[in-house]
Amino acid sequence: MFFSCNDEKDLTIFLRKAEIPVSSASEINAIHTDSGKISSILNSPKMLNFSNAPFPYFEFPQDLEVILYDENNKETKIIADYAISYSGSDLIDLRGNVVVSTHLFDTLLTDQLYYDRGEEWLFTNYAFRYISTDKDIFGKGFDSDKSFDKIKFLKINGSVALED
Repeated sequence: MFFSCNDEKDLTIFLRKAEIPVSSASEINAIHTDSGKISSILNSPKMLNFSNAPFPYFEFPQDLEVILYDENNKETKIIADYAISYSGSDLIDLRGNVVVSTHLFDTLLTDQLYYDRGEEWLFTNYAFRYISTDKDIFGKGFDSDKSFDKIKFLKINGSVALED
């Protein structure tokens, strides 16, 4: 890689055009608090900062774990092989072996999932499997809050236990 410093060349413009990260970090452990209480924890072995891109984002190319806490300090854990967190929005795009599990051991398995941090909402149009104590559902398309209290399944098949 060659650089030249003159009035026509600017390092910032070069970095934006090259689409290379401005920085990278290893062994990320980020804790987010709200009103003094932990609301989420993010862990990843590597993070790339693309705040120089036209639509800035952070990339997690080697696994990601996010632990979300509700108002009663109950956990929802999300893991994925890869993720992108867009700086200009509240969206995190999770990809590859995505697993979401709640404190009640309800579990969602899919290859791609979006998490909207602002709305605390999970959604995908990809194939999924949802497992709970009384359900084993397969489908394509899923919408839910982070605790799986308000779920909308799309294009489903599977088994659900019903009480008489």
